[in-house]
Amino acid sequence: MRKFNTLKSIPAYLPIVNIDTDMIIPKQFLKTIKRTGLGKNLFFEMRYDDDGKLIDDFVLNKSPYNSSKILIAGNNFGCGSSREHAPWALLDFGITCVISSSYADIFYNNCFKNGILPIILEEEKIKELSEYAKRKEEISIDLKDEKIIYGNNEVYFKIDPFKKKCLLEGLDDIALSLKKSSKIENFEKNLKEKKPWILND
Repeated sequence: MRKFNTLKSIPAYLPIVNIDTDMIIPKQFLKTIKRTGLGKNLFFEMRYDDDGKLIDDFVLNKSPYNSSKILIAGNNFGCGSSREHAPWALLDFGITCVISSSYADIFYNNCFKNGILPIILEEEKIKELSEYAKRKEEISIDLKDEKIIYGNNEVYFKIDPFKKKCLLEGLDDIALSLKKSSKIENFEKNLKEKKPWILND
């Protein structure tokens, strides 16, 4: 997982509430267990028409938003089923930060496990940031100081310290386990010595 520290991008604004994980990545694309290749199908039913052609007026199909690394969305983002393919699709598209007033819990936690920073802000601040999206102006995210810089303004957000540490150091669940590999090996060694019938080579 890539480390997350600072980020600067023109944000894409998608003012739709209750965007569920099926809208983010429809069920027909869940057959893969790879984390790559899903970006082209992100928001599939909103991005493509019935003939598979890009819908010109959808925000992520328009320049410069098709290169945005920050998505500003409506509240209750990521609701619905708990598919981890949703953050995979966002990440593969290039989005590494989502800003909303609220998230579904499972989606919120899945973001951190995949290198995406989900920021919770009040609606008033989201409206201010949306103006920068409309004007195609960059905003900056500083995870270490937990703040967003836009123009001459700053707004602070709160992140759980452990989740923040994982993003800053690029630690997913596997990496967290590997950091404890020596303790795991020692445990297995001691267990094998005390109860050799439990562990077999």
